[in-house]
Amino acid sequence: MVKAIRVHQLGGPQVLKWEDVEIGDPKEGEVRLRNKAVGVNFIDVYFRTGVYKVPSLPYTPGVEGVGVVTAVGVGVTDIQVGETVAYSCQPLGSYAEEHILLAKDLVPLPPSIDPIIGASIMSKGLTTRYLLQQCFKVEPGHTILVHAAAGGVGSLLCQWANSLGATVIGTVSNKMKAAQAKEDGCHHVIIYTEEDFVARVNEITSGNGVEVVYDSVGKDTFEGSLACLKLRGYMVSFGQSSGTPDPVPLSSLATKSLFLTRPTLKHYNVTRDELLEAAGDLFAKVSSGVLKVRVTDTYPLSEAARAHEDLQNRKTTGSVVLLP
Repeated sequence: MVKAIRVHQLGGPQVLKWEDVEIGDPKEGEVRLRNKAVGVNFIDVYFRTGVYKVPSLPYTPGVEGVGVVTAVGVGVTDIQVGETVAYSCQPLGSYAEEHILLAKDLVPLPPSIDPIIGASIMSKGLTTRYLLQQCFKVEPGHTILVHAAAGGVGSLLCQWANSLGATVIGTVSNKMKAAQAKEDGCHHVIIYTEEDFVARVNEITSGNGVEVVYDSVGKDTFEGSLACLKLRGYMVSFGQSSGTPDPVPLSSLATKSLFLTRPTLKHYNVTRDELLEAAGDLFAKVSSGVLKVRVTDTYPLSEAARAHEDLQNRKTTGSVVLLP
């Protein structure tokens, strides 16, 4: 038996329970890990609250982490017992002392990257990469808008986009987060609790708008985000921390011939080769210092409920990690 967080009913952070579970042995193509660090993401909240559907109840939350391989199943040849690996994938289950995963979903973690850093960047870093390089290709001279610029993905988006030569506009909720966003490469920071972000973006861009908006906030910012786009701009809605946006009539996009997409990470790393290439690129950005990863809050795995509560109440900045 090992300890894990279990959810028996959907609801608030209080439904996260610390319990004994049976893991079993890895089957063909599987690997058993002893987790060293577990990343917390808003997708974990979406599953817990029912925004995203879980396969069944009870379940163990979590999609990313770093662990040491303790056993391998039949047919696993490219991952060895004792190796430290990172992952960001489903099925859910990383909020556990030990975890069984498919070998094809694991990538070796370079020795130069601390497991806590590795656990904090797999989902957020791979997401940042596909958002900037595949979903919409950001190039020098582009002006982009990043909501929640001091959050886990937002921090990485600002840094990576700045390194690509883009002008970065970010929205945050307070002055402390504004200072962090500036450090992370935001050229213009908008405190949305003090000023209207649409009017400010219009002022910054001299009425031209931005090439792309990266919006993980959802309902509260969606319409304003569309208003910030230039002609033929791209609206990338990749989260809904404030709630699911209202339905969008196609006619609202026609006013400026806008593009709208709702992407997910799993559709941008379909094959193992794609995953290894993306992870290698991400790790190189971290090792070279292009990306400075902010792990501002760590919690014991047993206190996952407190971590979720702080995340939802916007008390955290950067990445949140659970330690088994």
